[in-house]
Amino acid sequence: MTDTADIPKLRQAISDHLPRRYRAEMRFRVAGLSAVGLAVAILVLLVGSIVMQAIPAFTVNQLVLPVRLESDLVDPQGDGSEASLRRGSYGRVLQEAVREQFPGVRDRRQLRTLFTLYTALNSTRLMDEVLADPGLVGETHTFRMPIADDLDLYLKGRLVQDRTLETAGRLTVAEAGRDFELTSSAADFEGLRDTVSNLLRAEAASLDTRAEQARNRAEGQTGEDREDSLYEAGRLSADADALRAEAELESGWVELSDTLPSILVETGETHLRLTALSADGRSARAESLLGDETGSELADWSLYVIDTPEARRRVSDQLIVWTRALVDRGLVSLDFNTALFANADSREPELAGVKGALFGSILTMLITLTLSVPVGVFTALYLEEYAPKNRFTDLIEVNINNLAAVPSIVFGLLGLAVFINSFGLPRSAPLVGGLVLSLMTLPTVIIATRAALKAVPVSIRQAALAVGASKTQTVFHHVLPLAAPGILTGSIIGLAQAMGETAPLLMIGMVAFIADAPTLGLEGLTQPATVMPVQVFLWSDGAERAFEARTAAAILVLLALMIGFNALAIYLRRRFERRW
Repeated sequence: MTDTADIPKLRQAISDHLPRRYRAEMRFRVAGLSAVGLAVAILVLLVGSIVMQAIPAFTVNQLVLPVRLESDLVDPQGDGSEASLRRGSYGRVLQEAVREQFPGVRDRRQLRTLFTLYTALNSTRLMDEVLADPGLVGETHTFRMPIADDLDLYLKGRLVQDRTLETAGRLTVAEAGRDFELTSSAADFEGLRDTVSNLLRAEAASLDTRAEQARNRAEGQTGEDREDSLYEAGRLSADADALRAEAELESGWVELSDTLPSILVETGETHLRLTALSADGRSARAESLLGDETGSELADWSLYVIDTPEARRRVSDQLIVWTRALVDRGLVSLDFNTALFANADSREPELAGVKGALFGSILTMLITLTLSVPVGVFTALYLEEYAPKNRFTDLIEVNINNLAAVPSIVFGLLGLAVFINSFGLPRSAPLVGGLVLSLMTLPTVIIATRAALKAVPVSIRQAALAVGASKTQTVFHHVLPLAAPGILTGSIIGLAQAMGETAPLLMIGMVAFIADAPTLGLEGLTQPATVMPVQVFLWSDGAERAFEARTAAAILVLLALMIGFNALAIYLRRRFERRW
């Protein structure tokens, strides 16, 4: 019993302790909220970066060209039959349509470059439109096709660094042999001259550093190695001296190479590329890339500067000029990229889509759902409600828990050895993929189902048995319906996890390039297919830069599917949830 004299001391101790406890509780809450905020910030940063990368994939710049479908090219047999229309020269039809826009291009090498404005696979799309409407033969048809992927990125401002400079003087263009002499009444080229000179000096300094490194390396070498290092140092020093001399404009001109920014003079339909700049900042030499305006003074002209050197990009100045001309003529339209969802995979990024992978994922998940959920639920029912508790069932439980922790690649090896090598099932088929993912998902479904069954109160079973229900009636009429929310939640989460797996599917050949989407039906189960995670893997390894945006877009589609699965799990759990 506490002495009454100690009560004041006890109260004082409590009053001293409470503030410390409140401060500790506040620190814990702040730490918890900070952890949640940090996790949310990281998630937002991750999703935001993916969305920013994916934005270019959801739109596409399309060429809108009038094409003349002359019957001798499109219908060589002249009978309008499907066989004749399929033998038409649609590639030549597209080439003629592009040549009409640039009639001055006659050189064979330039023509080959001109036809890279689009991919030749668009001829098949044109053929499909003619087959769908044979009445187009002999008419002029407006055909829309995506522009080449690199040019599409250029038009979206994601390929090069460029800028447009306003001019103050009047420009005189005089023909000088194959080139042109440009003279401005103001010093419009002075800033560009200084920029180029500074770049040349920086490059010369870099060569000097490399030359010094070669000399230092030669000090520790002998024989031929020393001679090679000294020769390299001399060559680098000579190149650096030449660049410095050019930067100082000792000859009165500075030459523009493909390692320097490209400078274009634009006026109307004429595009000239500067090849040299003079020391006075008023004169320049140029070559024509499009059009021809000479012997006149031009007041309305501008300088278009591409700071990314031509040697460091996949798109030439000539292609950029043709593309800008098509945009000025209104023949390029920015539209929603329906091909991303309507097409299967393609070697050309502008035609690649997720349709094939999406259909393959649907078929694969249907097989996984059909096999793993019923087998897993009935296995869990037997182990939890019927099986005797002995060493054998304990061994089964331990193995099921161990299988849930096995790396997914092991299930891929199992599928390769059993389903393909032993049973002879087709590689890269949704049937095999579904079987492999079913084996991987089965332990998760069994564990989730057993947990849901254990959560049903024992009183439910006792009440059912008390009114005369059999063991089976108790399980299927009372226990299983009450455990359904947990079973559905665990099953759907397991299926969502299986949807994001890549490693086991790589082992069974679903990494193959699939150009056609499988059929959504029984016949599609054995057709070659791929799935969304594998499609993301393939595109991430693509050489073309445009595949970067499509990889991010495919990730967003996959995330949307998985979020949908998890949202469905939350809805079902709340819809069927029971509280006791």
